Formats: sequence, structure tokens, C-alpha cells
Amino acid sequence: MNISKKNKELEGLKIKNHILETIFEDASECIVVVDAEGYILMLSQTYANFLGITPQEAIGKHVTEVIENTRLHIVVKTGEREVGQIQRIGGNDAVTMRIPIIENGKVFGAIGKVMYKDVREVEVLCKQLEAAKRDLDLCKEQLKKVTDDHSSLDKIIGNSKKIKELKYLVTKIAKTDSTVLITGESGTGKEVFANTINNMSNRKNNNFIKVNCAAIPENILESELFGYVEGAFTGAKRNGKIGKFEMADHGTIFLDEIGDMGLEMQAKILRVLQEKEIERIGGNITKKIDVRIIAATNQNLQEKMQSGKFREDLFYRLNVVSLELPPLREIPEDIPVLCEHFLKNYNTEFGIYIEKINNEAMQYLQKYSWPGNVRELKNTIERVYNFVTESTIKAEHLPKEIINSHKFTNNNKGSLDKAIMELEMQKILDALKSSGGNKSKAAKLLGINRAGLYQKLKKYNINY
Repeated sequence: MNISKKNKELEGLKIKNHILETIFEDASECIVVVDAEGYILMLSQTYANFLGITPQEAIGKHVTEVIENTRLHIVVKTGEREVGQIQRIGGNDAVTMRIPIIENGKVFGAIGKVMYKDVREVEVLCKQLEAAKRDLDLCKEQLKKVTDDHSSLDKIIGNSKKIKELKYLVTKIAKTDSTVLITGESGTGKEVFANTINNMSNRKNNNFIKVNCAAIPENILESELFGYVEGAFTGAKRNGKIGKFEMADHGTIFLDEIGDMGLEMQAKILRVLQEKEIERIGGNITKKIDVRIIAATNQNLQEKMQSGKFREDLFYRLNVVSLELPPLREIPEDIPVLCEHFLKNYNTEFGIYIEKINNEAMQYLQKYSWPGNVRELKNTIERVYNFVTESTIKAEHLPKEIINSHKFTNNNKGSLDKAIMELEMQKILDALKSSGGNKSKAAKLLGINRAGLYQKLKKYNINY
């Protein structure tokens, strides 16, 4: 090796040593370096302060003479690193690490570092981390609630003023335990609103029990709602049966079509609302329950009260918070949004891609009166999927009653007579729709005989 090269190496070594010394002088951590025999080469000022000495007092001494309970002299022999070890130093349980300095397979020394001067620092840090984790979990939970709430609210489709007002009311009442009465024509989405209220409520993780009061015979409804004890009646199950109200304890029960409930059962529902307790059929033990009630009906309960078919006291117990859903004919601006939603769902369900509904077809849909409301619109779109062979729904794909209704409306503008004829035709179409196409039932709904209905069908060229 020539002298010039050797001088450069020595100069480089001096620079490295100077850098290392500077680091040690300014180090805010407890660091020590020993040679292959365990003698101290360097000691940071912070470590010296911790030991109560100066760095100069330590350099040149064996590490065991300066740092109690050290294992650096062992690490230089084994060549094995030791990390996160507890070491008693100056009356404190410090957390340390020891790393061997190895080059070309040979140990030249070791570096020791005090990670924490007192193990209690680790405990404090752990507690801080646990607190931070709890805060993070809380933030995540709150974010999830907000996300879930928005996701639930998105199931109510529509941008009309009325629907936006209803969505706002849902966000306000969902977090309370108040009883809710949802009214609206058949097919307006009362169950969708009930589901959304429950999903946004504090009870969403408990049972949500749905009961269609119109679908269960009156003599069976009581046992369904309140349950029964063993031997309560002939055919009763052994050990009895739990009722829907008990199943909904700490949750929510949805009483759909409550307007069809008989007066005797209404009195028992009133007792549940007043006393917050139920009693199984055949039993004599009352049980306290914590249930939120959401009721719904497509009937005019005010009229039923006046005719004595619905209890006034029950009505006011149910009508704490009321949501009146508009029929689809009152919010035609929501029809394009609803159609887009149904297209998206049916594209996935049927594996058939329909891109859009053209302007002419949409005009027909928005002018139609929709006696079956959103449910009828949904069924209409589903029906189209069975016949359409292209990616756009056109007027020719729509049911004839929708086309005929729109054509008649457009061709009869102006006179009072024509306006009356238009209204009459629409009433006939609504009656046919409500009766499922049954001419006798439709005639009865219209207050005319069957023969008279056929004459009007012929007059207006209605083929249903």
C-alpha cells in the first residue's frame, strides 16, 4: 500500500471518529461502546449523567466496573444480540439492548443502549398507547355509525322536497325510543322507512320483529304477539311459546297494517304501550318488556275512529311521531331516480344490462297515476326485463295501461267534459289495478254494475 493511500485511509478514519464522537457528545440517549474485550471505548454524556460520572472516568475501564449488571462483555463473546432486556441500574429497572459489532464474521466490540431508564416508563407508554387505541376505536365506532346511518338513509330513494323532509325527520327520531306511526297508501315504502329507523337507532343490534297484522287471523294474532303457556288451549305446544313482543325485548317491533287489527286486540296493544308489560295466553304472570313500537297502516285511522272501528286512545298512543308518506303520483320527479335504482338492481339480479329509459318512455312513466305506488313501479320495471331485447327501455316496452292512460290525457285537453272523461278513465284504471284485473271487484269499487263497467271499458278502449 502506498503512503498516499494509507494517509487517505487514516484521514477517513479520523473523520469517522470525529463524527462518532460528535454524535456521542450530542446524543440525548444512553449509549456505550466496548471493544472485543469489554473495555469502554465511548460513553454518551446522557449515559454518564444517568450513572453519575463523566465520560472520561469511564473510558478505558472494563464495562463491568462502570455499569452494574451489564452483559456487554458476554455479548462480545457470544456474538448474540440481546434486545428488550431488563437491567437493574442505579436502583431502576431499565430496558436495554446490546448489539455486537461484527465484520467479516469477527466480533470487534458491542454497542449498549438504554431504551428506557425505568421500566415504569414502558408502563406509562403502554397506558398511553392503550388510551390512544381506545380513542381510535371510539373514532372508528363513531365513523362507522355515521357511515351506517348514511348507508341506511340511502335506502330511501328520492330527491323530491317531500322525501328530503321525511329523511330529515327519520334522522331526528331514529335515536329516540318514541313510538312511530307511518301512514301512506299501499306500496309507498312504509316498511323501508321502518327498517331505516331501526337501522339508525340505538336498538339496531337487538331484535327487529315484523308482524303483518292483516295477514294473521284475529284468533291467532294474540298468541303470535303475546305467546302462550303450556296447556293454554287445545293444540298448544309443550312448554308454551314465546310471543313477538318478548322476542323484541330491548329491540323494536314493527306492527304493519295495524289499521286491520280488531278492537279487542287494540285494547291489548294499548295496555302494552301504557304498562310496558305483557302476559302470555293462559298465564297469570306479567313480564316487563322494553320494546319500541313502529306501526304502519294504509288506512285512514281518523275515519276509522269516527266509525268506531279504531280506538281513539290507541291512536294517540301510536301517533307520538307520525310520518305521512306521499303517493308516487305526488312526487313524479322521483320516478327517474327510482328507475335508475331499480335498473341497477335488476341488471345485477338478472344479468341483463339495460342502460337507460328513453325520454318518451320516461314521460309515460311520470304521467301515469301509479295506484300501486313505488311497488307498482318496481314491478313494472321488472316486467320490462322479461321482454326487452336491447339496452334501452322504450315506450313500446311499457304495459298498455300506462300508454293508454297517457295517450288519453294528451288527446283530451281543453273542455270540462273531456276533463271529466279523463278523470273517469283514470278511476277505472285505478280500480282495475287495485282489484288485480277482477272486473266484478273493480265495478264494486267504482259503485257501478259489471255491465256498466264493460260499457266504459269499450268507450275508452281500455283492454285490461
